[in-house]
Amino acid sequence: MSFLSEIQRRRTFGIISHPDAGKTTLTEKLLLFGGAIQEAGAVKSNKIKKGATSDFMEIERQRGISVATSVLAFEYNGIKINILDTPGHKDFAEDTFRTLTAVDSVIVVIDVAKGVEEQTEKLVEVCRMRNIPMLVFINKLDREGKDAFDLLDEVEQKLGLTVCPLSFPIGMGYDFKGIYNLWEKNVNIFTGDPKKDIEDTVEINDLNSPELEKLIGEKHANDLRDNIELVNGIYPEFNKEDYLKGIQQPVFFGSALNNFGVRELLDCFVEIAPKPRPKQSEERLVKPEEKDFSGFVFKIHANMDPNHRNRLAFVKIVSGEFHRNNPYLHVRNGKKMKFSSPNAFFAEKKEIIDVSYPGDIVGLQDSGNFKIGDTLTEGEILNYKGIPSFSPEHFRYINNADPMKSKQLYKGIDQLMDEGVAQLFTLELNGRKVIGTVGALQYEVIQYRLEHEYGAKCTYENLNVHKACWVDPEDAKSEEFKDFKRVKQRFLAKDKSGQLVFLADSMFTLQMTEQKYPNIKFHYTSEFD
Repeated sequence: MSFLSEIQRRRTFGIISHPDAGKTTLTEKLLLFGGAIQEAGAVKSNKIKKGATSDFMEIERQRGISVATSVLAFEYNGIKINILDTPGHKDFAEDTFRTLTAVDSVIVVIDVAKGVEEQTEKLVEVCRMRNIPMLVFINKLDREGKDAFDLLDEVEQKLGLTVCPLSFPIGMGYDFKGIYNLWEKNVNIFTGDPKKDIEDTVEINDLNSPELEKLIGEKHANDLRDNIELVNGIYPEFNKEDYLKGIQQPVFFGSALNNFGVRELLDCFVEIAPKPRPKQSEERLVKPEEKDFSGFVFKIHANMDPNHRNRLAFVKIVSGEFHRNNPYLHVRNGKKMKFSSPNAFFAEKKEIIDVSYPGDIVGLQDSGNFKIGDTLTEGEILNYKGIPSFSPEHFRYINNADPMKSKQLYKGIDQLMDEGVAQLFTLELNGRKVIGTVGALQYEVIQYRLEHEYGAKCTYENLNVHKACWVDPEDAKSEEFKDFKRVKQRFLAKDKSGQLVFLADSMFTLQMTEQKYPNIKFHYTSEFD
């Protein structure tokens, strides 16, 4: 197969939602269609000890949530699909924002009963900023929920989307009869038996056909005809160009747990979703068809296999072919590196591969050379933009609870920070270490992983900090900056890359400081020009 046709058949997307809307379950069911797993493990049921394929960290299993972003790939109808399953829990939002830099499109999962929730709003906002094509899947139709039209209104108003339903429910909850697929013009009847439901679709090109009454009864048939007439009257026709530009969003209905409506979603997705897209670097726009390889690290995951102390850097390939054992330039270090065992992901299994193409995600063994946002190329100096650190919301001192293990503790903290689990600040005054996180749950994760993966114990002490701001003086030699450093020295720290950070204890302090030192800028993210 030629290089260009390999690019054409790649689809790389992320699934985003509020916790518990059914994101991980949907991921499982998509893998089931790709034949990647034989039986999907329900996320909630404790009877099945399998657990969901994409949740492989102990804390995730205990809590029934996804903490790490996992990469899952499968083939479906000749198309190579890469799914990035993102953490739904809001405490891990930063990991999700980073993952969104590596996807070409997104599926947004919405719970039929709860509608649009806060986390969904934030994530969709990020997608809209980047004009990422989005497809909406309204899940859990076998439960009582909001009216389909009300939900579509809510999606339009709260998320600012322009929706276009491509399937529509027949009844809901205990009265749920099935789905009419506007994309393929057929009816899928819901029986509640997942094995049977996948196969049974009845083609109905004409909604006025008496066949419909036989299938779903007179009342539902009449309701469906009225609803579809309304849909055709109110909503725009599906326009692929608008979808790809991120200005129109197709909507599907279904029940991921019952494997219902998932095939329709997948069939349409494979047909309309974008191929790998060009990506902006600081130097220029890079297109996937270019022959020279380039890619960037959007995630680092340590100890994916508890038996081996290893780190994997996840690299999204933007252009060209990535070959095993070829030397590539690590742009930030200015060094050439070779990778003898690059991994591709297939559900929970990793395979070593010889060649990867744009759109693919490759896992590279890493002994500490990579940071998030690093670029690899065949020699050109490129820096891909858009993977900033955000100002954390929570701050705590980290203390060593076992003096005999301080080496393990610092190594563990170092590696977890490279992974982007949290941010480390070192106080200028006394060198104490402060950990900043976006969500409080991360402290538990850090404590758990330090103990189980590095054999180190830590305790925390609260620290009253409102925001961490990256300091950007107009003139680093000015008297004003010297005065700022003298007056505020108790609140100054360095981040991991040595940038100066001001830890403001309240909004008021921050405003007063900005007024007092007008020539110093304070930034909420670490990426500023």
